[in-house]
Amino acid sequence: MNRFPHTDALCASAQPYDLNSLPQGLFERAMAEMTQFHCQHTPGYRPWLAANGLDDTALESLDNGSPLPPIPADYFKQHLLLSSTGHDALELTSSGTSGQHSRMRYDERSLTAAQGMVTAIFRHYGWDTPTTPCNYLLLSYEPQGISSLGTSHTDQFLCQYAPARRTVYALRRTGSGHEFDCFGVIRALQEFAEERLPVRIFGFPAFLWRVLQRMRDTRLADLQLAPESLVLFGGGWKKQVGDDIGKQPLYARIHQQLGIVLDRCRDGYGAVEHAVPYIECERHHFHVPVYARVHIRHPVDFSVQPYGKPGLLQFVSPYISSSPAHAVVMSDLATLHPAARCGCAQATDWFELHGRAGTGASRSCALAAAELMGSH
Repeated sequence: MNRFPHTDALCASAQPYDLNSLPQGLFERAMAEMTQFHCQHTPGYRPWLAANGLDDTALESLDNGSPLPPIPADYFKQHLLLSSTGHDALELTSSGTSGQHSRMRYDERSLTAAQGMVTAIFRHYGWDTPTTPCNYLLLSYEPQGISSLGTSHTDQFLCQYAPARRTVYALRRTGSGHEFDCFGVIRALQEFAEERLPVRIFGFPAFLWRVLQRMRDTRLADLQLAPESLVLFGGGWKKQVGDDIGKQPLYARIHQQLGIVLDRCRDGYGAVEHAVPYIECERHHFHVPVYARVHIRHPVDFSVQPYGKPGLLQFVSPYISSSPAHAVVMSDLATLHPAARCGCAQATDWFELHGRAGTGASRSCALAAAELMGSH
């Protein structure tokens, strides 16, 4: 018997940006279903809800999930929160060369649900091309044995949507760690241009910025990669010295130096604490897929903010059964906008990121990885 009929039906939706394709009230039923599961199977979760004024009656109707008290993502850096299905599940971690790491467990159904969302979004944008071989440039860590790094796991998973002819990693293993291979990446891009196969570039944008800058500094000729090439970033919009890389300047440089058109340069937002994929549309806005809801929380009183007001970014999604991360608030500041303010074909709300809240010592996995560039 399926313990999560509503949740699994929601996560299986093949139309990731069409709320009208969902049965009425499915999201709310799925949230109630998953919340009740964690009340029964995750130690400490029911008292957490009670301490925030939610009893069993309130849990029967969760509206859009906003009444649930979110768990801060940083809390997962200090505690491994598990339900009964999480004890023997796959463990993924946030990466970094120092500092604290989040540890998350994904049981098979949670991981399958998250991966199914990615598949639906790739098919929606026409990026699932099983008969078109590609060369891959992964701006992330070369695997060393079985990797638990969330970023490495994601990048390797994304390679399934087009057959891989060759795969090149920007962060090469050395035997005692990883180092950034700038000239190796440049050489691979030159070879890819000659081979004329589509190229898919996934990972941290700071590395590609460094590559393009080195190409310009050494006066290397601009390249023309195959027309169906695709760039999909995953966080890391800072250089090793800490200053931000502008998206539009980087996209323009990619178009100029690699020949990839702007609407095939996209950014993705995700975290090991929340595996629902948020992918930019062709207008470069993060639309919220039907599998989740986004709320913006006031950083002082945690009240839900209206459209256009910045605050802390909260995600709500019932997809995960191995950990009570179905309502989590990130350390990022963002603003939520209605779908109509975008102008693309996606009919769901979208959010605008403003950067990290606070100035504490915690660092993103991408920034920590970018520091490897400094000494090589």
